Amino acid sequence: MGVFTMEMLRLLPFLMLLGSSALAQSPTYGVGSTPSEEEIRAWDISISPTGQELPPGRGTAKEGALVYLQKGCAACHGAAGEGGMAPTLLKKQAEPDIDPWQLGRVLPIRSPYATTVWDYINRAMPLNGEGTLTADEVYALTAFLLHKNEVIPEDEVLDAQSLPKVKMPNREGFAPLPDWKPGKPRLQGYPY
Repeated sequence: MGVFTMEMLRLLPFLMLLGSSALAQSPTYGVGSTPSEEEIRAWDISISPTGQELPPGRGTAKEGALVYLQKGCAACHGAAGEGGMAPTLLKKQAEPDIDPWQLGRVLPIRSPYATTVWDYINRAMPLNGEGTLTADEVYALTAFLLHKNEVIPEDEVLDAQSLPKVKMPNREGFAPLPDWKPGKPRLQGYPY
């Protein structure tokens, strides 16, 4: 038995080399191909605070109210933007000098940049239909939410030029969630 073991140990490097050579020559099935420039651009949908990546389009709060109803936003967020299963979209009424953390976890007022609101709606809404909204619909929904939270007037038109200029109420006071630490997952229910 000892001779058989010694003989096998001498063959082991040869068998390993033979096995790795066979694996290296197996078919790839098209996995791991280098993406084209066009494929990379299609996936690169992030919007910076400057808004330079925003697509053409426009929207108003009145148009956004219609989109909110037509796209079923009320099914999750409630008919008036609160009271649904999903996070509320309206700030709580509070005293002017109250701590911003007491206003609630509402993206349209907690976000330091209006472009972040647009980006989130574009990427994550509607549930199970993410990315299906047109640029005009996203601008309109963003305008609707910002108007409902008293950030912009109802008749303001949002587009790629005006959206980055919106002065958000929390621009200077933005901070990560108070109980969040780097490397720790964000709590459920926080929209960002």
